[in-house]
Amino acid sequence: MKRSKHRGHKEDRNGDEPAILETEDLDRQGMFLGGGLDPDTISLASVTAVTDNVSNKRSKPEIKMEPSSGRPVDYQISVTVIEARQLIGLNMDPMVCVEIGDDKKYTSMKESTNCPYYNEYFVFDFHVPPDVMYDKILKLSVIHSKNLLRSGTLVGSFKLDVGTIYSNPEHQFYHKWALLSDPEDISAGCKGYIKCDVTVVAKGDTIKTPHKVNESDEDDIEGNLLIPEGVPAERQWARYYLKIYRAEGLPRMNTSIMANVKKAFIGENKDLVDPYVLVLFAGQKGKTSVQKSCYEPIWNEQIVFTEMFPPLCKRMKIQIRDSDKVNDVAIGTHFLDLRNISNDGDKGFLPTLGPAWVNMYGSTRTYSLMDEYQELNEGLGEGVSFRARLLVSLGVEILDPASPEITSSTDVQLEGVSNISETATGKVEEFFLFGSFLEATMIDRKIGDKPINFELTIGYYGNEIDGLARPKKGKKGGGDGEEEETDLIHNSSDEEMDDDGDLTSVATTPPMKPVITDRNYFHLPYFERKPCIYIKSWWQDQRRRLYNANIIDNVADKLEDGLNDVQEIIKTEKTYPERRLRGVLEELSQGCSQFLALANKDHNQSGRTKLDRERLKLCMAETESIGQQAKTMRTQVKKSTVRDKIKLAQNFLTKLRFLADEPQHSVPDVFIWMISNGKRIAYARVPSKDILYSGVEEETGKDCGKVKTIFLRIPGKKGFGPAGWTVQSKIEIYLWLGLTKQRKDYLSGLPNGFEENKLSKGPGMPCSPPISLTYMMKQIFQLRVHMYQARSLFAADSTGLSDPFARVFFSTQSQVTEVLAETLCPTWDQLMVFENVELFGEATELRDDPPIIVIEIYDQDTVGKAEFMGRTFAKPVVKMADEHYGPPRFPPQLEYYQIYRGNCTAGEMLAAFELLQIGPNGKADLPPIDGPTDLERGPILPVPLGIRPVLSKYRIEVLFWGLRDLKRVNLAQVDRPRVDIECAGKGVQSSLIANYKKNPNFSTLVKWFEVDLPENELLHPPLNIRVVDCRAFGRYTLVGSNAVSSLRKFIYRAADKQANNWTTTEEIVVVSLDPEPGFKKMETVVKLDSCSDAVVKVEDDDKGAKAKKKKRKKGDEVDEEELDESMLDWWSKYFVSIETLTEILKSQEAALSDSEDKDDMDITDGDIKPDEPPVKAKRGKGKKKKTIDPFEKKKQKLDELKVYPKELESEYDNFEDWLHSFNLFRGKGGDDEDQSGSDEDRIVGKFKGSMCMYKVSDDMPRDMSFDSNMGMFQNIPHNDPYQHPRPYLRYQADINGKADPYIAIKLGKTEIKDKENYISKQLNPLFGKSFDVEATFPMDSTLTVSIYDWDLVGTDDLIGETKLDLENRFYSKHRATCGLTSSYAIHGYNVWRDPMKPTQILAKLCKDGKLDGPHYGPAGRVKVENRVFMAPTEIEDENGLKRQTEEHLALTVLKHWEEIPKAGCKLVPEHVETRPLLHPDKPGIEQGRIEMWVDMFPKDMTAPGPALDISPRRPKKFELRVIVWNTDEVVLEDDDIFTGEKSSDIFVRGWLKGQQEDKQDTDVHYHSITGEGNFNWRYVYPFDYLMAEEKIVISKKESMFAWDETEYKIPARLNLQVWDADHFSADDFLGAIELDLNRFPRGAKTAKQCTLEMVTNQGEMPSISIFKQKRIKGWWPFVARNEDDEFELTGKVEAELHLLTGEEAERSPVGEGRNEPDPMEKPNRPDIALLWFLIPFKAAKHLICDQYRWLTIKLFSALLLLAILGIFLYSMPGYMVKKMMGV
Repeated sequence: MKRSKHRGHKEDRNGDEPAILETEDLDRQGMFLGGGLDPDTISLASVTAVTDNVSNKRSKPEIKMEPSSGRPVDYQISVTVIEARQLIGLNMDPMVCVEIGDDKKYTSMKESTNCPYYNEYFVFDFHVPPDVMYDKILKLSVIHSKNLLRSGTLVGSFKLDVGTIYSNPEHQFYHKWALLSDPEDISAGCKGYIKCDVTVVAKGDTIKTPHKVNESDEDDIEGNLLIPEGVPAERQWARYYLKIYRAEGLPRMNTSIMANVKKAFIGENKDLVDPYVLVLFAGQKGKTSVQKSCYEPIWNEQIVFTEMFPPLCKRMKIQIRDSDKVNDVAIGTHFLDLRNISNDGDKGFLPTLGPAWVNMYGSTRTYSLMDEYQELNEGLGEGVSFRARLLVSLGVEILDPASPEITSSTDVQLEGVSNISETATGKVEEFFLFGSFLEATMIDRKIGDKPINFELTIGYYGNEIDGLARPKKGKKGGGDGEEEETDLIHNSSDEEMDDDGDLTSVATTPPMKPVITDRNYFHLPYFERKPCIYIKSWWQDQRRRLYNANIIDNVADKLEDGLNDVQEIIKTEKTYPERRLRGVLEELSQGCSQFLALANKDHNQSGRTKLDRERLKLCMAETESIGQQAKTMRTQVKKSTVRDKIKLAQNFLTKLRFLADEPQHSVPDVFIWMISNGKRIAYARVPSKDILYSGVEEETGKDCGKVKTIFLRIPGKKGFGPAGWTVQSKIEIYLWLGLTKQRKDYLSGLPNGFEENKLSKGPGMPCSPPISLTYMMKQIFQLRVHMYQARSLFAADSTGLSDPFARVFFSTQSQVTEVLAETLCPTWDQLMVFENVELFGEATELRDDPPIIVIEIYDQDTVGKAEFMGRTFAKPVVKMADEHYGPPRFPPQLEYYQIYRGNCTAGEMLAAFELLQIGPNGKADLPPIDGPTDLERGPILPVPLGIRPVLSKYRIEVLFWGLRDLKRVNLAQVDRPRVDIECAGKGVQSSLIANYKKNPNFSTLVKWFEVDLPENELLHPPLNIRVVDCRAFGRYTLVGSNAVSSLRKFIYRAADKQANNWTTTEEIVVVSLDPEPGFKKMETVVKLDSCSDAVVKVEDDDKGAKAKKKKRKKGDEVDEEELDESMLDWWSKYFVSIETLTEILKSQEAALSDSEDKDDMDITDGDIKPDEPPVKAKRGKGKKKKTIDPFEKKKQKLDELKVYPKELESEYDNFEDWLHSFNLFRGKGGDDEDQSGSDEDRIVGKFKGSMCMYKVSDDMPRDMSFDSNMGMFQNIPHNDPYQHPRPYLRYQADINGKADPYIAIKLGKTEIKDKENYISKQLNPLFGKSFDVEATFPMDSTLTVSIYDWDLVGTDDLIGETKLDLENRFYSKHRATCGLTSSYAIHGYNVWRDPMKPTQILAKLCKDGKLDGPHYGPAGRVKVENRVFMAPTEIEDENGLKRQTEEHLALTVLKHWEEIPKAGCKLVPEHVETRPLLHPDKPGIEQGRIEMWVDMFPKDMTAPGPALDISPRRPKKFELRVIVWNTDEVVLEDDDIFTGEKSSDIFVRGWLKGQQEDKQDTDVHYHSITGEGNFNWRYVYPFDYLMAEEKIVISKKESMFAWDETEYKIPARLNLQVWDADHFSADDFLGAIELDLNRFPRGAKTAKQCTLEMVTNQGEMPSISIFKQKRIKGWWPFVARNEDDEFELTGKVEAELHLLTGEEAERSPVGEGRNEPDPMEKPNRPDIALLWFLIPFKAAKHLICDQYRWLTIKLFSALLLLAILGIFLYSMPGYMVKKMMGV
């Protein structure tokens, strides 16, 4: 998985495959490749991509520089513990502990309940690298009765790692049940459940608040367990056996000085390392024994973990450590990802591994006391050197809890295992690694000019320190079969080996002094002589694993390149992307079938493990299915579906990358180190599989036998950030790795024309590998670099701009462009010529595969060194001396190259590169440089004519509207700003704003300028917006700037004549009212006319006027109560809408999963099949209609509003339909990985305006009403402030966070802090507030809504805030001032709020859009342009009288306004939007959500109606009266002392959930022998209840010290328990039942009919709600769990529940128990005279305890005092005598 994560960044495309911009390329390439190619298979990405690897001598360079793992990131983990259920234990006081890593937080304690309700929220903040975060374990445990004195007992716990939560969709689990188990007793089963929400947010993630599910769904615990998709609900216990055999190759841990000291003292030289292995898994640690003083430790031990399976912790961390009294240090770490070594499919397998060697990488092998890279050994970041390898194997066994021999604890155990045979991991073979350094350039000058050499290592071979220690792996006296190994090697059949048995390795190049290239870099003078290195090493031969990985990687690389091509084609709007995609899929299916053919070889190889066999099966099955799907998909690719299919193909890609990741290592990776003067400077790591040789081409590594360009990096932490972006050195290296016996072709991939230089050997000795190569052939070239321009560069200066120049490197030369001041979009327009470039090798190879050019962009600073801004690569187009300079290849086209800075993109560069061979006649043959000779620029040559783009004249009109939110510049406020617009050297200035404070708008709205721009829109230069402040004495200060990189959206394209040709045929749109529920809506399809085939389907909104449908048709069953209009309020509407939203989201999810289930192999392409139910979304005019299955339960018929789960702006394109906002930036760009977060701080204000550009031509169409001053911007309002409206503002909110939140809003100078109405200690406060604010545009255009946390002392803390731009909303044609309700009403909860009635709005829209209409006709018709709409025309007023109106008609048109030709667009409906709250200190991490809306009403219109009342519903007062009549069949607890018969002293206890302190008990029915009890006892529970949310509201103080009461919302549940009363010991709990008052089983008529099923099968029983039924009587069972954890019946209770409203309860009061008023009669209990022998005791008890209690106590105390006095007098004299005599 790791790798696919990093691949994610590479999607953009490698730098040597720039986008091509001309459409003729297709033909050009066709010709160039010999024509006749199927266009499906041609790559369109670029010419260079096609010619890329013709000779296949070079592999692609990797452009990203910075290591992305290991850098700390901000994380926020929030856990809400809602409640716990079914906790095992009697009468407990549970609390929940949440722990992540070492942080622990506790909930409060709830008393005597097995189902506590908490609803408490915890937040944990972390700043750690991702790997560390994902390995942290989140543990939820329930603790019983913990207090200050005792730690409490653990009931059960639940563990999962943070990585599992993060990989879940939306990074969260919402309202899920965590299953608790007891780690001490694994046979016990489930210990209960905790319901919780867990969310992990990294910086920049957006949180989606999931839709609220209704209670009954969540109560299905089994269906909502907290486990990721695909994990079975019933997890079993399993044993994980990790066997650890031995390790080798440990680094020398002490220096030789230490060794000598030890030798002097001890007299013998010992290995100075005491290794042991530490394993961490699922929060548990296990470790092996310590092997003293041993470099090759042998443990043969196994560590056994007991954990649930499948585990929710994905990785096992295995670490070799050096045991030391002072500090234990890690030697190396390896992570075993269980997902890679198991498969959960139906043909899957349990995790298994090995026995196999795992390689560990970390810091360098040189020992130093303070290792600066120690973190790498802990597994943080990419290791920079081999550390050790460890032989391990893993097995998993699922436990059967029933078997007796299982120990029940989960403690980690350590056991011994038998030794493993030598060949178990494969036969040892000799591997040969060869490398040749062809070039070393771009060596950072900071290193200094001491001699430099390179070192190559593979495992522990080739390292200077170890290398000499064991040339041949034969060890003295190491009696573990190593000798046979060396014999094997010596007596091998290969003669070559026999002869040069003494062949040593050459692992380093000779040191060489670097030569200066330019001010930043050196190069090494490897001209004709290229140094080589070679290493022999011995490893187990497990090449098959790597071969299979290589085949899959190969297929994946082709797929990735192909997909990038297709995306490039779409991006540059080329033709036929679908053809290319078909080609890519064809290639994919061929690749997959190739894998199937090749992968199954070498079955009988030794050392094949179970995992090898299982993975082979898995890979074969997966690739086969991918191949099949690709084949079928290929036939379905159409132009319309390209994008969806690309997404599917991306899924194939991630799957293939996952399969290619081989968990069992074999040959370690190769490291290349650059050493300067003995000091290690920079490194590169090459995976061994990439350079592994095989006779079969597909199996060969992608860089084997090829020249690879590698950039060396700084190791460890120092490589983070800017330091890691500078290249330490660029090397061109040739690598080959294979078995020694395959060695014959190892030089064949090198550029030809060299001679080998070898170590001199005696005569007759056979060949040994060369130590250097001398090139005889050399070609001379001239390189021409055409640097045209760059755009969107990084802002490197504090002004927010840069002074960029580019530096171009090729071979050992470099040149720079000129510096352009203060711009992020430089147009250099410069030709740079590199003369006499020497390249070695054959001419033909160089033509097809030239070396790469590196371009770096810097920011010139007046003081100090230029600052690095980004880098990119390119390949030149090569012309040999004998070729003609002309089409198709020459002159080369300008292309865009993506610039990278670290791992982030930092702009694009437009350039072209050509490499021209200088033939025998010298430079005379080269094509001349013909360019516009520009004498002013002196020696700088401009880009020549054939290459620079063709220009045309464009006019750019700019609409200057105003400036907003400008911050101070250099501490002074901006007072007289002006905007300068510049594009391609031309520009225009706005008028000066005289006083920014008074009026920030411009007086002249539209200005224009003409400019020459390229014809090709993709080459258009960016447009720069700069705001300057005009200060006194003619000084100008730059305030901020913005570069609009793409002008395409501002290009004006004259409306197509044909498109406007809506013929005069009328189209009738029927909006039927009153659709029958359960039937499909009416839908009319009308052809427009014979020549156009547009079909418009209009569906009515079936919610229209539902509430008006009062009179029911006969035959409609009345199952719902009629809705009472007066009961309804805004909240009813809101809750119904939320329900609709939930259903829509659910149906979308279902549709998604359906489509995934079908594997997207639906052959019809989105056509609705005739047999499908017509509920699917219609594909009308591209409208998304969300349809809900009408057969679902009937909802109450209410008008709804639209709930947007995100900001309103995102639905309506930021309301930038004609007025755009451009952020102004100032200050240096951030060096963070995610630029987005850091850019926020750089915004200094906004420029509002727009652009419009068009080619200048004579036949510009002019409308009659065209105002020439306004250019293309017609019909826009004026921007003078005094006419401006003042908005009112109303909204409602909902956030997350345990705080005392209150709202503050700020608009212009008005600030309202609603501090008095803070809401105490609430997670999800309902504010339900509306505020009216007056404001004047343009001064007050940004509304800030903040939520603060109220504090009694100190200042209040900001929780989060959100900002809205009201001005764009106000002016938008989407009409966002006041949302349109779904129907028109003049009274009631749905009253029309807008001061303009629908008819007035419609008239105004028609007038503004110059439309014909509206014409109201008879019979409820209205016509606009050529559309006719129908709707009802009657309305009811408050008194229920009907009268005629046209408002419904007008509203119907407005709701379908987007269908009106020419002027139509979607109008904003009545809505609630959900906006994220952000905190300035935690950029990118949401602090909660607020739900709100804004209405704006201009002051110059009629006043709007009174503000809508949205104050939260007050809970209603109710009183629940419960009469406990009788009990029956209660279990008998006590044994009679004399007679031995069983009996119980029964009493019943009851309370409402959350109000334990108000629990009420009946009196005791003593000595019941049959389990029958008679009580006639009444409980009275007053409570406050919210009908809509079905919750009881309780207000109580959280603790003694709380300032005020906190409001809790708790489900309405009644708890009844039956107890056995005891005099002298605690009462015994017998059984309980919990009734959810909204839905509980109907009571049985008699005790006989009352069964256990009423509790266990609650779902199937008829259920009732006390809120509907009001009064109910019956029998209910009491249950408790027995030893086997199953429910058993422990009694039955006959009770009567009676619910009254507060007023009713006041009118007819009753007493508790049997008290007045309305007392209950005494129960008829059997006479207890039988207990004759108890009577004397009772009498005595009565006398002592009741009548004479105080007397008894006084007498007893007096006697006690007397006794003490007597003893004192008795012993006093003796003691005194003793003292005096001193005895």
